[in-house]
Amino acid sequence: MTNSGNGDGLSLQQQVEILKQQLAQSQRLTALGELVSTTTHEFNNVLMTILNYAKMGVRHKDAATRDKCFEKILASANRAATITNTVLGMARNRSASQEATDLVKLVDNTLLLLEREMNKYRVVVEKSYQQIPLALVNGNQIQQVLLNLLINARQAMPSGGRLWIKLLYDAENNMVDMVIRDNGCGIPADKLPRIFESFYTTKSGPDASGKGGTGLGLSMCRDIIESHHGRIRVDSTVGKGTAFTLKLPVAKEAPKQPASTPSVAIAAAPTATLTN
Repeated sequence: MTNSGNGDGLSLQQQVEILKQQLAQSQRLTALGELVSTTTHEFNNVLMTILNYAKMGVRHKDAATRDKCFEKILASANRAATITNTVLGMARNRSASQEATDLVKLVDNTLLLLEREMNKYRVVVEKSYQQIPLALVNGNQIQQVLLNLLINARQAMPSGGRLWIKLLYDAENNMVDMVIRDNGCGIPADKLPRIFESFYTTKSGPDASGKGGTGLGLSMCRDIIESHHGRIRVDSTVGKGTAFTLKLPVAKEAPKQPASTPSVAIAAAPTATLTN
């Protein structure tokens, strides 16, 4: 069925698809803009570390001090390279292709981008990684989802708190589970069923960091996860916290990857399950 009022002859369904693509592009640009804002501060911290150790190496002539300075400078330079490569990757890669991806590395690199922000708002991050197989995903898209959920969790704890990230293998369903859980304010039961709707938000507007309030984030997250043939679930209790679980498909016949960090015991407050 065509829309007779439209001079270009596009059907209503085609117009809707074009608008959805434009909205998705707007969401990507919003996510990229917030990422650039966050990583600019993080990159500045890295530069200050390099400059300070370079000055120390110039002042002190002994080999031990200079070796220490070179080690710190090298570590900071590698950190800077990771930050810039991640941002450039998100900016350049507009492909929807999916490939075998190490989610442990993806999570660690994403946390690196937000380390300064988490420290500033007194959020303690704990990680628990099981041995998991590679996931069949678009790494940039999943990183967008993870950034959104991590920033939402930080905003739910304005006075500080704890954030837990778990990676585990669901062998029965052959999926990798990524769980992001906070002990923040939680989501009211009457609002929970609507949080994945486009333009719906429980926030009054951007916070002091300039993030939040667009109503685009969780809708984008859901669309990305569903495009991967995965699932996203939310459990929340007001005053106790919120947990998002992402279920992502395993890359066929991919070898299991060892966790990059030792497992950390997670002891979060129990929550009532309210599943969208």
